[in-house]
Amino acid sequence: MPGAPRTNPAAPRGAQADLAVRLRQGADVLHDRLNRRDTLVELIRSVNAPVDPRKVADALLVHTQEWFPAGCLAVVVDDPPERTVLMAERGACEQFREGIRRVARWVTDHNEEFMSASLQTDRRVGEGPAAAVVAFPLRCRARTIGALIALDPVPSLDVPKLSAPLLATLRVMLEAPALAIDTTLQLQRVHALSVTDDLTGLYNSRYLNQVLRRESKRASRSGRPLSLLFIDLDGFKYVNDNHGHLSGSRALVEAASVMRGCARETDIVARFGGDEFAVVLPDTGSEGAVAVGERYRERISAHPFLGTEGLDIHLTASVGVATLPDVAGSAEELIKAADTAMYRVKDRGKNGVLLAII
Repeated sequence: MPGAPRTNPAAPRGAQADLAVRLRQGADVLHDRLNRRDTLVELIRSVNAPVDPRKVADALLVHTQEWFPAGCLAVVVDDPPERTVLMAERGACEQFREGIRRVARWVTDHNEEFMSASLQTDRRVGEGPAAAVVAFPLRCRARTIGALIALDPVPSLDVPKLSAPLLATLRVMLEAPALAIDTTLQLQRVHALSVTDDLTGLYNSRYLNQVLRRESKRASRSGRPLSLLFIDLDGFKYVNDNHGHLSGSRALVEAASVMRGCARETDIVARFGGDEFAVVLPDTGSEGAVAVGERYRERISAHPFLGTEGLDIHLTASVGVATLPDVAGSAEELIKAADTAMYRVKDRGKNGVLLAII
């Protein structure tokens, strides 16, 4: 019938209006809300409180829930080398994550808002779910750092739209959270560089000492054990002497990758120096630490080093194990005990694990 309201054939009978309709119906309320001074003040206050970029992104979504009537809200940041990192989400987003990332890449590349009645038929993102989306660039420092995305799991009959004045207000509103996210990400990167070994990407000795002091104090207070592995690569000098220092460096990178693959979620793996590595094992007694040390030793001895150079070099590892409070009462004593145990393994023929005892 002429003049009758159109309905969304994809929506189940009795379902609420689609995203485009809800945005249109709520435009005046949203405009009034975004133009209130207290809205901006509260947004700035909440996104500048956390020092973790993920918490900043989540604080933004808390406010976004009041702005957009969508089933899934997400903040995605352009953070190389991963490129699109899902920083925070609210609602039923899990099955739509790939579509959300595709939208975020488009928004970041084009520095434009993205409005779609259905990602399933939207050529800008290739293949996508049957879901309506509105997405907005997060801009600061003259660049687009990511996107704020609102996705509704039902396609809309029409493309969702916001008026030009409302879009202009929203762009201003999103500058503060974009700046807060970018600032906390940069601080996070600077911190990572300060605690990371340049060659292997593992933690460095400086951070190892910090962790050991912190964990030893925590272990003393709680009465829980703390163990340390000291790992030295047997035969590493042969690699340097016969294949050059560049190959030696590559072997260290491979060893670090093997150790990273061995690590439990709570293990802290660091390069102590040269071809020596250390692994901090919180809440791990001597028996468990020896078992973990054996796993590291076995994985290293089984790995064919420098395969990309056409070589098949097999290194072994000498592992010293020390546990607080069994043989040490401080971080310094723990390092000394594990180091001494490791050298005893060397003296006994290498390729072994030894627990330090009093």
